[in-house]
Amino acid sequence: MSESSGVPMSWPAGRAAAAAPAQVAWNDVRHWMRPGTLQLQSLPPLSLYIHLPWCLKKCPYCDFNSHEWSATAEPGQTLPEAAYLDALRADLAASLPLIWGRTVHSVFIGGGTPSLFSPASIDRLLGDVRAMLRLEADAEITLEANPGTFEKDRFRAFREAGVTRLSVGVQSFNDGHLKALGRVHDRDQAMAAVEEAAQAFDTFNLDIMYALPGQTLADCEADMRTALSFAPPHISIYHLTLEPNTYFAKYPPALPPEDEAWDMLDRITELTGQAGLQRYEVSAYARAGHQCWHNLNYWQFGDYLGIGAGAHSKLSFAHRVGRPVRVREPRLYMERALAGDAVVSADEVARKALPFEFMLNALRLKQGFTLLQFMERTGLPLSAIGAALEQAERKGLIGRDATRVWPTERGFDFLSDLQALFLAD
Repeated sequence: MSESSGVPMSWPAGRAAAAAPAQVAWNDVRHWMRPGTLQLQSLPPLSLYIHLPWCLKKCPYCDFNSHEWSATAEPGQTLPEAAYLDALRADLAASLPLIWGRTVHSVFIGGGTPSLFSPASIDRLLGDVRAMLRLEADAEITLEANPGTFEKDRFRAFREAGVTRLSVGVQSFNDGHLKALGRVHDRDQAMAAVEEAAQAFDTFNLDIMYALPGQTLADCEADMRTALSFAPPHISIYHLTLEPNTYFAKYPPALPPEDEAWDMLDRITELTGQAGLQRYEVSAYARAGHQCWHNLNYWQFGDYLGIGAGAHSKLSFAHRVGRPVRVREPRLYMERALAGDAVVSADEVARKALPFEFMLNALRLKQGFTLLQFMERTGLPLSAIGAALEQAERKGLIGRDATRVWPTERGFDFLSDLQALFLAD
């Protein structure tokens, strides 16, 4: 599990999208700007997601587009960092017509395990981004890191390369649970990695998982107390789920009963609150001023350009919202990106699907969304969600006033049921 995959965690794969005509180039801005039924008065903030697809070992619970390097490499072959960076630069160049003139407010380098790439490669990558895009002067630039790739001063070198925020995939500080999760690091490596992250970065995130095979409430509390001992400004907390097409889906481990998992989440929320971190999203806890801007942009239905193998994008235009998707296999991606043809689909989100897609993201936030935000980001009138809002309020799943809608505590607990109310008939 990682903090961000370039696709919001609630991504409705393939749902209610209308494909663009095959003969139209995916980056033909005239096609995206043609007249349509939506009326977007302004464009939302824009983020950049960069996918680095390789990892040391594929975790049995992971359904992201990650590829175990040792399983695909020839003996003695090293990671093709330079070649992949060439492909990313070509991919970004081909995407520029769709985002001309727009400022990028955040960059998220996810994977895979991006910290497999050297600090020099990350420096080159960010140099290419700055050369080709209008990047906000104080843009948040996040890099995902794995304690299994940690070596002394490596995280400091990432900071010197321009990374402003590190997201460390700890998952647990318990050696038994780390082994059950198939992680390549142990407790000591995790402790050393987090210690250096805390010294090198003002803002850093820890990924922690709960409801693990064999985990008790006391085990979960011990993990959280260890994590909080480093005074992290941000923690992302994930319930272990058995995703389709993973090793755990085929060979499911015994997980704690659901009522015990709820007890764990309650204790997590209590401990983080005592440490000064507030739950601002279903899976995210932060100190004031340290919320993840990049993920907030996802959840507020902002725009993001995704480059790299398998990366998804969400881009708004005056009359439509598009979702280009890159080819998944890394070597094929590199070949096609260099030829300016990395995109395998460029669908348009159907008008009737927009309320559901918006709610999949916005209702994850404790503060919810403003009604103006819904209209600005979807190009739809409030009448498009009026009936669903009334039903959600009757069920006690939302609160609202004249300007804002937010999930209640019950709505947070039954988020999927709440979001489903906005599905198109």
